[in-house]
Amino acid sequence: MRGRNDGGQSKRPIVLCCTMIVCLCLLFLYFSGSNGQAGSAAFEYGTKFSRSLGWGSDDGDDGSEESIFGTGDADDIKPKSFPVCDDRHSELIPCLDRNLIYQMRLKLDLNLMEHYERHCPPPERRFNCLIPPPHGYKVPIKWPKSRDVVWKANIPHTHLAKEKSDQNWMVEAGEKIKFPGGGTHFHHGADKYIANIANMLDFKDNNINNEGMLRTVLDVGCGVASFGGYLLSSDVIAMSLAPNDVHQNQIQFALERGIPAYLGVLGTKRLPYPSRSFELAHCSRCRIDWLQRDGILLLELDRLLRPGGYFAYSSPEAYAQDEEDRRIWKEMSALVERMCWKIAEKRNQTVIWVKPLNNDCYRSRARGTKPPLCKSGDDPDSVWGVPMEACITPYPEQMHRDGGSGLAPWPARLTTPPPRLADLYVTAETFEKDTEMWQQRVDNYWSLLGPKVKPDTIRNIMDMKANFGSFAAALKEKDVWVMNVVPHDGPSTLKIIYDRGLIGSNHDWCEAFSTYPRTYDLLHAWTVFSDLDKRGCSAEDLLLEMDRILRPTGFIILRDKSPIIEFIKKYLHALHWEAITVVDAEPSPESEENEMILIIRKKLWLPEAGTQDST
Repeated sequence: MRGRNDGGQSKRPIVLCCTMIVCLCLLFLYFSGSNGQAGSAAFEYGTKFSRSLGWGSDDGDDGSEESIFGTGDADDIKPKSFPVCDDRHSELIPCLDRNLIYQMRLKLDLNLMEHYERHCPPPERRFNCLIPPPHGYKVPIKWPKSRDVVWKANIPHTHLAKEKSDQNWMVEAGEKIKFPGGGTHFHHGADKYIANIANMLDFKDNNINNEGMLRTVLDVGCGVASFGGYLLSSDVIAMSLAPNDVHQNQIQFALERGIPAYLGVLGTKRLPYPSRSFELAHCSRCRIDWLQRDGILLLELDRLLRPGGYFAYSSPEAYAQDEEDRRIWKEMSALVERMCWKIAEKRNQTVIWVKPLNNDCYRSRARGTKPPLCKSGDDPDSVWGVPMEACITPYPEQMHRDGGSGLAPWPARLTTPPPRLADLYVTAETFEKDTEMWQQRVDNYWSLLGPKVKPDTIRNIMDMKANFGSFAAALKEKDVWVMNVVPHDGPSTLKIIYDRGLIGSNHDWCEAFSTYPRTYDLLHAWTVFSDLDKRGCSAEDLLLEMDRILRPTGFIILRDKSPIIEFIKKYLHALHWEAITVVDAEPSPESEENEMILIIRKKLWLPEAGTQDST
């Protein structure tokens, strides 16, 4: 008996080991089946390679590992190549991936639009591979022609042309797709519709910019962004916003056209913009239930509008006479009245409300009136992943006394120190020196780019760490626009950027950005990798994300410490990038260490044809 018992015990570890091996095999087969052969290869390659460098990012990581940039280990890193993602992933947006939602079985409330909000993959589920362009991809048509026409091969989706044929959104034209400038409530052109809004507000010469006092616009449910595209000629810039919904690719079309746009939704989280950022919010039949959850979505717009800001609303509720539309109009009118909005004008199919200039109306409301004022401890500029609140954001005391935002008209606004600098304890002198410094730096960048860049080479630019937006301000004479990205965990300088008449978003560069692949011509990364190093996130993941965002033949300007530049140079071949130049940067007042500048160009490569010349 004793002998048999001993023998049985000795076999148990073997049985347990075999069981574990079987389980691991099943898990491998499951993930292979879920993501395809290319996907599983990418997972395996990326995970092993990242962790071998000490860059793996887990929730429990305290970021205390020694930097790979500061050790001799970087000399051993010689990545040969990255796998190419399957063609199915040519339009992958990692944090807005419906397949990920299904695979991870996330329990989301569809009525609250949670399935259109950001849900990023954990490190072990990231596609560590190169996103291929679609078959037949061409270098995009240059601005300003691109506002009206793009290559169909670059975005091979024409369902909107059929679905919206009566509204003139877009029209197929052989190898191209044309954009006549129509929209759901402006079939005959956005230019006439915009002039009509200006006329309703009694602006001089029917010019929507109101002599420079109306500069930043939020277009909610923007479609293919023709409204925002036609505002640009009036020196007005719009953040065109839409989700990755049944009208798929609308934001991709907008960016391909060279029009500022962002993938986002009015759901449960605050939009990634600070309070009091926009002079005008616009919704043209955007199909949003503004009455839900005690008006929480309308209150989010209220948070984002400046004192005296407008909300232009073109929708059946504003003019239709059936019973349901009259009910909605009655309830919506009562809600905005309690919010202290007033009707500026109502004509035909459009109503325009105006927000108060100070807190007087809020303070005169009867006790217990809903929606309530937000609690005094609420920070209206804290937005990254922060739930919306069904409350009114009152003005700070200084803004209340001033009776407005105190901003200069455009274009003087771009270089005039805004009042909200005081919130950050930044002096006007510091602001002006920053503006001057970045003007010199940008002039140097363009000198280094030299003959590689013609006046129409670059249109869509992203500044990955924008600070006060002085990089973008230095480009004012060029026919470009800049998405100014401010790290979510740093100083809240994004409100300064909006106060300068520029646009941007908060973001966490440990995650993918909310945009389609191949949407920017130039990425500017000033000490972005140094910041990433401190947080212990994956440098490789960020390089792949930059490659995803960047258009073929596009440029990257990296400005960082020497070890980081040397580290990134080792990846150029694997990413199909080429170095244009690398030089020592001029001394920086923000850094004790000397910085270097590396300018990179992404080659045009197609899966079926290999790498092509990018010149």
